[in-house]
Amino acid sequence: MNDYTPTREDRFSFGLWTVGWEGVDVFGGAVRPRLDPATAVHKLAELGAYGITFHDNDVIPFGASAAERDAALKPFRAALDETGLQVPMVTTNLFSHPVFRDGGFTNNDRDVRRFAIRKAADQIDLGAELGAKVFVAWGGREGAESGAAKDIRAALDRYKEAFDLLGQYILDRGYDLRVAIEPKPNEPRGDILLPTIGHAIAFINELEHPELVGLNPEVGHEEMASMNYAHGIAQALWHGKLFHIDLNGQTGPRYDQDFRFGAGNARGAFWTVDVIESGGYDGPRHFDFKPPRTEDMDGVWASAAGCMRNYLILREKTAAFRADPEVQEALAAARLDQLATPTAAPGETVDSLRADEFDPEEAAQRGMAFERLDQLALDYLYGVR
Repeated sequence: MNDYTPTREDRFSFGLWTVGWEGVDVFGGAVRPRLDPATAVHKLAELGAYGITFHDNDVIPFGASAAERDAALKPFRAALDETGLQVPMVTTNLFSHPVFRDGGFTNNDRDVRRFAIRKAADQIDLGAELGAKVFVAWGGREGAESGAAKDIRAALDRYKEAFDLLGQYILDRGYDLRVAIEPKPNEPRGDILLPTIGHAIAFINELEHPELVGLNPEVGHEEMASMNYAHGIAQALWHGKLFHIDLNGQTGPRYDQDFRFGAGNARGAFWTVDVIESGGYDGPRHFDFKPPRTEDMDGVWASAAGCMRNYLILREKTAAFRADPEVQEALAAARLDQLATPTAAPGETVDSLRADEFDPEEAAQRGMAFERLDQLALDYLYGVR
């Protein structure tokens, strides 16, 4: 039986902020000590991960001088060199410091917006230096609780301006790096701008350099809005905009639970892996979760290992599902092959379609055979096939 041991070829990556989360929440303080970034690199490499990602202030203290910055980065760089762990993505913290209480790129205060763009550019520089291919932009505080407090159209103008400036900066520097927007509907703001995959795709179309900007959808963020994550990433792939993914667990439209991947909506996780593995996504399988406050550091590493194990289990199950002859038969019975066939033949028009002989009453009697197909998927998910 497969022991589900991850390898570098699986391309699993973790945010430093995940395994390094101290367990702080709005009801209680830290339950774990600060995790040294270099230690995290070594431990993730030992567990079989291929990459680590980070916000600037996960490694470099906010407001650090150039000398302090270099001192903070030195052991982190050494750990990367010693382990061979990659940095496939970086991001910038524009939400923790009090200066960002009203956001970064869309803050009503112009001085803060200018600072936020400089801060993001600094992290883009570091990401390019470390070989990152993606810069993720999560606008956690880009939003409002009061309708009067934020002119949304003006805020979107400023959001676009920030992405346009940073996109041009990337081009001017010749960096091999793209930007990925991470949507989220709420928390910490009451209503966050660009709350879903669809909002973000529409926004990207208005940018000066839309080819540089795509998406970093997260399981929990989409399911908080009652969206289907697998459908969302499939649409992002259809647009050619799935630049990065964040995997975790969520159980419906609650607060952002950030369970380890596979520990929330298991059915959704099954189809998520199916889309990732068969839909053409070639980026890292990145985990953005939070080890529960109940855990000590041993529990943190068990939780990280569980993310990778659950993905590998589901990858095996979805592959077996797709290869099963009975499933192939059920797919044909569900007429899925017809969906891949263009509705109109080459050269046909609406007038051509009007020439069809079709009995809607007869067609209305045709069952779709979806229940059998769905049960076969559940049989694989539940481990009885």
